[in-house]
Amino acid sequence: MSRWIAGVDGCRAGWIAVLRNIESGDWRFRFVPVLADLVDCEEQPHIIAVDMPTGFLDCAVRGGRACEHAARRLLVGKASSVFPTPCRGALAAATHAEACTINRRSGGGGTGLGLSQQAFHLFPKMRELDALLRSRPALAGRIHEAHPELAFMRMNGGHPVLAPKRLPEGQRRRQRLLDDHAFAATSQTWARYRREAGLRRIDAGLDDALDAAAVCRTALLIHRAEATRLPEATDRDSFGLPMAIWY
Repeated sequence: MSRWIAGVDGCRAGWIAVLRNIESGDWRFRFVPVLADLVDCEEQPHIIAVDMPTGFLDCAVRGGRACEHAARRLLVGKASSVFPTPCRGALAAATHAEACTINRRSGGGGTGLGLSQQAFHLFPKMRELDALLRSRPALAGRIHEAHPELAFMRMNGGHPVLAPKRLPEGQRRRQRLLDDHAFAATSQTWARYRREAGLRRIDAGLDDALDAAAVCRTALLIHRAEATRLPEATDRDSFGLPMAIWY
């Protein structure tokens, strides 16, 4: 078994990963343009927790998948951070309006089946991960869907972190939680790595780096069989891909 696990968050330029050695506790940042580069990197992480959906409904349901409903119930005051995942057919849409139309039609045209601009902007990342899992089915045993706000909630004694993650106070609060859970000096480490990697702030932000560290802790909990899965019994989509969020 690989000694490494990883937490991954999408960013404008690609993906930010935090790789952690499960034996020594050493960890490091890594930027990859495509997710397959992390899956196949020399560390070969045997568990990868990623902040991106791993399965899709064929017909849209108001509020999205069961795991998203469950996550919102836990994230009181922060429920808006869990957006409804589009139906699979909507992923092929070229415009936001088209995606909303496909999503509504798949669910019988009901109200509440629109999609946010934020969700639509993530479509390229959703398609990338979906294509990777469908082309390499064995990866479903390595790649697990996670959510940073659930990860921070768990670190915070079950209380959601309400301060916005893109504002200084929200970032300081999240950094303190990571300090307390074996990811010390995440912000400083990221600033150094970003400079060395030649990444601009617009390409990958501190909030992306903190989120990657948070879901890396989720990967560690999965490795230790201490993570919680939403829902408890994993739903699967029509391609057999899991529709569950771990934290």
